[in-house]
Amino acid sequence: MSQSEDSRILYSQGHVLRKLGHFEGAIEKYDRVLETQPDDHKAWSSRGYALENAGKHEDAVKSFDRALSLSPKYAPAWQGRGIALAKLSNYEEALENFNRALKLQPDDYRGWMNHGKALLSLCRYKDSISSFERVLERKSDSYKAWYNIAVAQSCLNKYADALASLDNCLLIKPSCHYAWNYRGMVLAKLSQFEEALTSFDRSLRLKSNNPNAWYGRACCFALQDRVDLAVENLQQAIAFSPYLCKVMANSDANFNRIRSDFRFRALLDSQAG
Repeated sequence: MSQSEDSRILYSQGHVLRKLGHFEGAIEKYDRVLETQPDDHKAWSSRGYALENAGKHEDAVKSFDRALSLSPKYAPAWQGRGIALAKLSNYEEALENFNRALKLQPDDYRGWMNHGKALLSLCRYKDSISSFERVLERKSDSYKAWYNIAVAQSCLNKYADALASLDNCLLIKPSCHYAWNYRGMVLAKLSQFEEALTSFDRSLRLKSNNPNAWYGRACCFALQDRVDLAVENLQQAIAFSPYLCKVMANSDANFNRIRSDFRFRALLDSQAG
């Protein structure tokens, strides 16, 4: 078997392993390709994606840098570099990378999705909506684009618009548990508590170990001064995510109406240790 044939096999094996979630194994395969073909920009880029999948974001950036030093117009490497930087919370530089990728591949809906998510993280909500709309122009059945539009609209206090976007999301993917959960939170903002609870229940039917839905139900009951039910549901949320739910409940304005109640305080105090 020739060296090039061997490299093709290793490269293919790396892709399969990455798709199966075996990221360390994929990295090993790409490393073996690069031992004999150190100037293969696609191998460096694929290695970067595997490293990013494995949570090694700084190493991923370095791998994408090697790919781009070899092929500066390779859009997937700019895209991957942006994803890794976003995971490192470096959203401004990530956005610059997504812009570079989109100049090279303007019809890449995934690129517009990443672009919109970076803008969302930078609190540039109106701009993010424009990017997600670009996704929908290229992929009309993207439920994730509608979901992200709803998040941006909610951040702009446009709750009715957010609700309509979530309904579009759920029309495309009724099994999206986190969209049902977010729909519940938006309805609670609109004081439509019964419908909000129905949405949280739909979310829980899809994913029972879902702390966000239990937490949302607790917020709904707290906003109605239904202390026993608020505490009962918050206890369920804390059971699935003890630290985060405790921190959130301690400062969440949704619980202000019951914050001084001994039952609420007892629950949070019992989680202190």
